Amino acid sequence: MSEAGALEAQISQQVITAMKLHDAERTGTLRLIKTALKNKSIDKRGPLTPSEEQQTLATMIKQRRDSIDAYTKGNRPELAAKEAAEIVIIEEFLPKALDEAGLRALVAEVIAEHANATGKAPTPKDMGPVIKAVQTRLQQAGVRAEGRIVSEAVKNALAG
Repeated sequence: MSEAGALEAQISQQVITAMKLHDAERTGTLRLIKTALKNKSIDKRGPLTPSEEQQTLATMIKQRRDSIDAYTKGNRPELAAKEAAEIVIIEEFLPKALDEAGLRALVAEVIAEHANATGKAPTPKDMGPVIKAVQTRLQQAGVRAEGRIVSEAVKNALAG
């Protein structure tokens, strides 16, 4: 997936496979992914980089999580289940998510480096630079974590 458009080609192949298997849910979700990537590419007026592709997919997952909350509050469990199934399919095309223990360790490491660089322990006021450093580390490691979860982990580490 290092070259531009490789993810879109991979998804196109999987759409064909899902159609042959008569898997309507998977076919529909894959088409949604393909459309989102295509729209983003059109907006950019050029091919997407792998990080832009990942960002687009992460946005799709966030939208579905918001929908799940709304459907759950609206007492529509069947629609919430459909959105959850779409999240599982979308996540197949993203790097694996970092588990909570790994994220806490990474945050502690970044905070220690920040303390060494500045000569003092970071405070909650230093949350922004620490979060940015954690996000950079996640990207370098080829893993991902939802921004909200990273923010909470950094806030908890700086508070206590």
